[in-house]
Amino acid sequence: MINLSTGAFYERGTRQIGTLRARAESLQQQIGTGERLERSSDDPVAAARLRMLARNERIANVDTRNSQLAEADLSLTDQTLGSIADVVVRVRELAVQASGETLSDEQRASIGIEIAGLRENLVLLANSRNIAGHALLGGQTAGAAYVDDGTSVKFVGSTSVTPLEIGEGQSVIPGMTGPDIFEFDATNGPTDLFAVLGGLAAALSAGGQAAADASSAALADLDAGLEKVTTAQTVVGSRLNWIDLMAERRENNAERIADERLDVGGADIAVTMSRLQETMTVLEASQASFVRLANLSLFSMLR
Repeated sequence: MINLSTGAFYERGTRQIGTLRARAESLQQQIGTGERLERSSDDPVAAARLRMLARNERIANVDTRNSQLAEADLSLTDQTLGSIADVVVRVRELAVQASGETLSDEQRASIGIEIAGLRENLVLLANSRNIAGHALLGGQTAGAAYVDDGTSVKFVGSTSVTPLEIGEGQSVIPGMTGPDIFEFDATNGPTDLFAVLGGLAAALSAGGQAAADASSAALADLDAGLEKVTTAQTVVGSRLNWIDLMAERRENNAERIADERLDVGGADIAVTMSRLQETMTVLEASQASFVRLANLSLFSMLR
């Protein structure tokens, strides 16, 4: 009976001290991580809600990456459109000069050479690349958006751009295609900026009264082309603003999720530290009591 009682005493004491130590370690972990739940069984309802919040955070991270990609491509598109507009404005200035009656054929030919160079720059801008190295204005085409065969510039990309999800069921088209920028309706029918610049450069090189007339006639086409570019800039700007708005909403949602996560599964540090101190006090008292009681034996009583 004495052996059984002694064994039970040691087992009970060890179990009690082990439980207190485990409790202290759990409280210390809560303080370190700020999380109240260690396993789903601690609070199944709260754990389910925390899993839902974590899922929303993962989706928000994907939306954020999509927004960053879209913003990068649209920003590059906006810069490219600005450069295209500069080229058109410069060509218009040259066309105004070339339409003057006092210019010689040599002077108009010189202007034509500059316009031909600006046309080449326009082709380079049309084949700009995005951050992934794909055609910025080529839609879903990975290669070049335009091909210059020496006489005409042809669009070889696709006319569609894949929208990107940016949160809350909303999406944005992360770019524009070449026809959205370069093609427009002129007085003589549909045309594009490449044809206008190419035709003007050729007419100026030929000289004569036809060169001056071509310069005057090109002004209306250049104005129409510049209006198309300006419209494209407005569209890109509105898409960038939409991305900024959705980013702000995601930031607000992230703050709400963080607050809810803290309410549902966060540990109250002050309360947890108080419980830890209480547990440590009980543990120290239990260890001291166990040592003292363990020193008591039948031989001690006989002495």
